[in-house]
Amino acid sequence: MAGHSKWANIQHRKGRQDEKRQRIWTRVVREIMVAARTGGGDPTANPRLRLAIEKAKAANMPADTVKRNIDKATGNLEGVTYEEIRYEGYGIGGAAIIVDTMTDNRVRTVAEVRHAFSKHGGNMGTEGSVAFQFKHCGQLIFAPGTSEDKVMEVALEAGAEDVVTDDDGAIEVLTTPADFEAVKNALEAAGLTADMAEVTMRAENSIDLTAEDAARMQKLIDVLEDLDDVQNVFHNASISE
Repeated sequence: MAGHSKWANIQHRKGRQDEKRQRIWTRVVREIMVAARTGGGDPTANPRLRLAIEKAKAANMPADTVKRNIDKATGNLEGVTYEEIRYEGYGIGGAAIIVDTMTDNRVRTVAEVRHAFSKHGGNMGTEGSVAFQFKHCGQLIFAPGTSEDKVMEVALEAGAEDVVTDDDGAIEVLTTPADFEAVKNALEAAGLTADMAEVTMRAENSIDLTAEDAARMQKLIDVLEDLDDVQNVFHNASISE
C-alpha cells in the first residue's frame, strides 16, 4: 500500500525532540507514574509501563530513578498525582491538532493550552471535534532504502495490520496498540530497527501547508510542545520547508 511522503516531517520532528532532550526526563517520569498507577507497578504485567521504561532507558535515565517513580505511583512513596487530559483543536489552514497532557492542575493546563492556540493562530475545539481524524495505533517507521519485502514479511507474520510505503520510500508498519510490542520485538529480532517506534495517534489524512502557513503551523506546534504539562502533540499537517 502506498502513502504520502512523510520522511522530511519525521526527521524534523526527531530533530526537535533532540533539541528538547533535557525535557524528556520530565515527560518520561510522568508517563511512568501514570502507567504504574493505572496498570500496576509490575512491568511484566503492564505493557504501557514496559514501553515507558524503554523510553526511560533510551533517555539514559538511571534505574533507581525509574524505580522511585514507580514506587511513588503505586503508593510506596509519597508523590504527586497526575491525571491525563486530552485537548483538541485546529491550527493553521484548519489542520487538526490533538494535545495530550499529564497534569496535577487542570485549571493551569487548560489555560496554557488555550492561550497557545489563540495566540498563534489556532483555536481549541470541543472533545471529539478532531479525534475522529486520527487512528490510535502502533507505528514503526523505517528509513528509505530499507527492504520493503523483509519488513512486510516479518511484520505481517508478527501480527501487524498494514505495511505502508510512502512516496519518498519510507516504510510504515501499523499495528493495534496491543500488538505493537510483539511486532516491534519481531522486527528487531530480524535485524530491523525502526527510526521511530511508538503508540501514537496517526492522522488518517493530511493537510499540505507551505511557506508562511507552514512556518506559522510549526510555531504553534513548537509552543504547544514546550508547555510543561504537554506530553504529546499530534496533528495532520504536512509541513514543507
